Amino acid sequence: MSDDTKKNQPMRPGQMMGRGGMHAAMGMKVEKPKDFKGTFRKLLSYLRPVQGRLIVVFIFAVVSTVFSIFSPKILGKAITSLFTGFMMKMKGVPGASIDFAYILRILIILAGLYVVSALFNFFMQFLMAEVAQRTVYSLRKDVKEKLTRLPLKFFDMHSHGDVLSRITNDIDLISTSLQQSLTQVITSVVTMVGIIVMMLTISPLLTLVTIITIPLSFIVVKNIIKKSQTYFAKQQRILGELNGHVEEMFTGHREVKAFNHEEKSINIFEGKNEELYEVGWKAQFVSSVIMPLMNAISNLGYVIISVIGGIFVTKQLIEIGDIQAFIQYSRQFTQPIQQTANIANLLQSTVAAAERVFEILAEEEEIADVEKPVELKMVKGSVELKKVAFSYTEEKKLIEDLNITVTPGSSIAIVGPTGAGKTTLVNLLMRFYEIQEGSISIDGVDIRDLRRGDLRNLFGMVLQDSWLFKGTIRDNIAYGHEGATDEEIYAVAKAAHADHFIRTLPNGYDTVLNEEASNISSGQKQLITIARAFLANPAILILDEATSNVDTRTELTIQKAMTALMKGRTNFIIAHRLSTIRDANTILVMNEGSIVEQGSHTELLAANGFYADLYNSQFEGEAI
Repeated sequence: MSDDTKKNQPMRPGQMMGRGGMHAAMGMKVEKPKDFKGTFRKLLSYLRPVQGRLIVVFIFAVVSTVFSIFSPKILGKAITSLFTGFMMKMKGVPGASIDFAYILRILIILAGLYVVSALFNFFMQFLMAEVAQRTVYSLRKDVKEKLTRLPLKFFDMHSHGDVLSRITNDIDLISTSLQQSLTQVITSVVTMVGIIVMMLTISPLLTLVTIITIPLSFIVVKNIIKKSQTYFAKQQRILGELNGHVEEMFTGHREVKAFNHEEKSINIFEGKNEELYEVGWKAQFVSSVIMPLMNAISNLGYVIISVIGGIFVTKQLIEIGDIQAFIQYSRQFTQPIQQTANIANLLQSTVAAAERVFEILAEEEEIADVEKPVELKMVKGSVELKKVAFSYTEEKKLIEDLNITVTPGSSIAIVGPTGAGKTTLVNLLMRFYEIQEGSISIDGVDIRDLRRGDLRNLFGMVLQDSWLFKGTIRDNIAYGHEGATDEEIYAVAKAAHADHFIRTLPNGYDTVLNEEASNISSGQKQLITIARAFLANPAILILDEATSNVDTRTELTIQKAMTALMKGRTNFIIAHRLSTIRDANTILVMNEGSIVEQGSHTELLAANGFYADLYNSQFEGEAI
């Protein structure tokens, strides 16, 4: 982004270095989910397309849980038979023996129950994995499509690392939570209900003792969850900030090294990492306290049940197998409560993550294209701005009452000090930002009556910061025109004076550029972007300081390539080096968002005004 745009962007809390505030994120207030219920409902709405599979998952979970619930009761029958036979033999009862055949039948039935329960559990987990992944797939798809509809200002106001964290870390957390939580909720509820029923069939009194521990358990869980919610929300936010800092430092690692800011960068990373560590261990510690406390409560109930059960057995009010089954049920009874506590704990972090994702989905989108857009067939390239007004913030107008008329095929240079609005003007031409007042038209058609895609196809851009993606040089040039042939690629490379250096590379046009294209020089990158613009064959060309990062010799080569590219097109040239725009048909001199002068280079020098001051001060500086 140019200095003009950066200077005029509204700042937000948490922006990193490069957007004007490396330390701005430090000391942020902890934010809880603003709308827990609303966010949770939105999350559940993504499950509607898979509700049929969810019903099947529910049935499988119920069947699996019910079969496992019957197991202690049946096992108790075997223990009672074994104990009774053993005691009768010990008392010397004639003909007394242990009925091993009966016990074997019970064990076979028990094994069958376990197998059936395991099979249903397996299919439940299999289906739930598909449900979770389909749901997250839809969420990722919506976020990706949303990002394509967001205006440029969204990306200007959010660090790349923060956005990446939301669409990777946060969505991954949602995926994990869905897969674990939904099945656990179903099995926990069924298990609690089923165990209560089974315990009532054994002893209502012992069941009452067990149930008394529930309120105490829920009080403990509620208080711990309330505390952990804050930490999990902060954990996700700091993780996004840390990712943003790392992404920014590695993207600009050359600048960091050039200005000896390694130690400063490391200190900021360590500060954020320490902050993440502090809130992370607190979140995990507070949530992990649930299990020991729940175990302590369940053990208390276990002791009471064991004492009362022992008394009942001695008085022959209950069979020993039933008391064994009841003790097993009482131990199992706390597991669903513990699982519910874990689910509630996971749900806090999931809702915090989902809220960050839904914040993107709730962002204001670009104004929709008109229903019946105009299609420009033969584009001449005339551009007119009438009474255009624009501001990034309501407090300060950047551009007011701007009027420009550009005839087809002419070259318009835009000059002025940093922050004058030069790059902003280009953003308005391509509808990266929407004007607040006035109109911009191409060949007499208001650009708001065109599809954005059709409008931007009219423009070709060669910017100061040349952007090339990881891939071959051939693919990078062909990016300007889908389906371009090799002959077309070679032709535009020659026209851009890039063919010679490309063929000297080890793999020629098949040379793979790395992620930052640092395996070729800045001038070579610029020539490739010019070739790409040639291939796109735009009617209107925008050149934004395209030669500012190269040496004089390379600049001459690039100037030749640009001169060839500019022929027969309407050209907007943004320049700080005024020597490069002497031959422009018209020079627009901008200051504080307004055109203060316009004319040819000779006319503006003769007027001895703002442009002359800029021009003379620049060459005085070079002379010094």
